[in-house]
Amino acid sequence: MFKGSIPALVTPMDQDGSIDFGAWERLIDFHLEAGSDAVVVGGTTGESPALERAELEQMISSARDRIAGRIPLIAGSGTAGTAKSIALSRAAEAAGADALLVVTPYYNRPTQEGLFRHFTAIADAVSIPLILYNVPGRTACDLLPGTVGRLSRHPRIAGIKEATGSISRGEEVLRACRPGFLLLGGDDPTAARLMRAGARGVISVTANVAPRAMHEMCAAALRGEHDEAARIDATLAPLHEKLFVEPNPIPAKWAVHRMGLAGPAIRLPLLPLSEANRPTVEVAMRAAGV
Repeated sequence: MFKGSIPALVTPMDQDGSIDFGAWERLIDFHLEAGSDAVVVGGTTGESPALERAELEQMISSARDRIAGRIPLIAGSGTAGTAKSIALSRAAEAAGADALLVVTPYYNRPTQEGLFRHFTAIADAVSIPLILYNVPGRTACDLLPGTVGRLSRHPRIAGIKEATGSISRGEEVLRACRPGFLLLGGDDPTAARLMRAGARGVISVTANVAPRAMHEMCAAALRGEHDEAARIDATLAPLHEKLFVEPNPIPAKWAVHRMGLAGPAIRLPLLPLSEANRPTVEVAMRAAGV
């Protein structure tokens, strides 16, 4: 159910910082037409730390109505605390999410046993699938393969977004987990290689800007046509790199604005892409055929 190219959507905003729901619906339509295989609402690229719970609920509900069951809708619902994550996960489920993307609890730096109990408690509290999200470069918290293996035995923990960028880490996760446990990439530059190693797709920043090409790359990899996937991936390499010329989601949000899909507004403490880096991102977009 959860495979292929899955954009972690940016959150369109008006200049006053409120969510632009007209642009949000256009963005959902854009991805449906471009072939995105699922979407993530309220993930890191969607400025999740700056979103209010009511805003996330409204975004999920709006996206659910627009998608109308055509592709899965995954909602980000992880926080630094277990009780808060449970409350947000239940709210996301009630708003219409098909699955939850739950990041490791940042800042707290729990032990592996603490992580096991944290994710187990969340999975026990909901009735939809949960996808673990490991991104230690942002959270100062690394969910190790042995712990993922233990968690994979839970009937509602379906997979993991592994964003370390390490192919060997992905292979370790697959060896540790039950058959059928879902490995998704979370690092665009290494996603094609991770799919060659057994991943089933990628939760992507690049797919915000080049959704058709990312879908085609993942589709080729899922067919076992890894040389073709690598060829497509090579055309996307400038975007993979330059969409991180400033911290995500700053460049991706500017690129989506440059494409005419949304305004440029972003919430503090993030700022719009600097004037100096705009030509760099635009050159990468053109190189990728955007």
